[in-house]
Amino acid sequence: MHIMLTMRPINEDGSWGSKQKKEYIFDKNGENIYDPKKRQYKCRSIPSTDWNDRGKADEWRKDWEDAANAKLERLGFEFRIDRRTYDEQGIEKIPTVHMGASASQMERKGIRTEHGNINREISVTNSQLRQLRARINHLKGWLKTETAASTASPCLADIISEMLNHGEGVSRYHKITDLKAAANALRFLEENHISDMSGLIGKVGGMNTHFNDVRDSLKKIERRIKTLDEHIKQSETYLEYKAVYKKYKETKPKHQADFHKKHHTSILLFDHAQRYLKDVMNGHATLPIRAWKTERARLSAEKNGLYQQHSKLKDEVKEIESIRRSVERISREDRPERNRTKSHSMD
Repeated sequence: MHIMLTMRPINEDGSWGSKQKKEYIFDKNGENIYDPKKRQYKCRSIPSTDWNDRGKADEWRKDWEDAANAKLERLGFEFRIDRRTYDEQGIEKIPTVHMGASASQMERKGIRTEHGNINREISVTNSQLRQLRARINHLKGWLKTETAASTASPCLADIISEMLNHGEGVSRYHKITDLKAAANALRFLEENHISDMSGLIGKVGGMNTHFNDVRDSLKKIERRIKTLDEHIKQSETYLEYKAVYKKYKETKPKHQADFHKKHHTSILLFDHAQRYLKDVMNGHATLPIRAWKTERARLSAEKNGLYQQHSKLKDEVKEIESIRRSVERISREDRPERNRTKSHSMD
């Protein structure tokens, strides 16, 4: 939910009040502090309302959530809205960027936009993260079951041997496939110094931790890149329409209305960019666009590195899944033998 409202209070007579009021600064003795440079007593501006307070926004969002969910319940709908962020809800998902009316309209017409492309990339990433998380959880569940089983699980050497144990009538293609699988499994186990099932359990646990680190880093980087993109966009807008706004301010009062009407959009965009940048300049005298772009390039490189780590995790999961299938196959083939032995003992 996006909340926008005026910062001016409304007086009882319906007129607009002042955005802020002046408050004098006193010393420890309660005396006014004189500023010789400005030739006036030191003071600070206090907002007339608390509408710009972040806590207030969350309060309104909570009220809206309650009202909307009450209405949904009355109408018989099962779904509910949630004002909390994905992190607060514990959802492993990277948030998309706000599209805006113009970009949304273009996307509906089949015209791809920059924000639309970003959201499509984020959607693919979220899908890949969900799939990898599910596969790792499946492996963790399988290893837990294998460990808890009363019968001894096959050792990893037996698994490699089983991959190379071709039965009668097996095609040459399948023999080559099994040979490659055995070679990959052996390489994976040797590279990760895994010799038994406990080592495999430790590896999957480490992969789970690594996955969480990659996911959290991606979410943090995506949020920062989104912020930097907005900084850069507003800076470029500010520079593009700065001359128009300056000319508007220099125009004589009797002609300002006509000038504003003619350049309404440019003045509006500049004014919005100027107010936005005022809160993000962090004491800079000039716009740090180059620094923002440099940081964005660095973060993009880090993001690509995280994607490579994600890809490596997928390959490792694939190798362990191959080992799991071999273990399950050995268990299935051993079960009839164990059953025959048990039946013979009973006889």
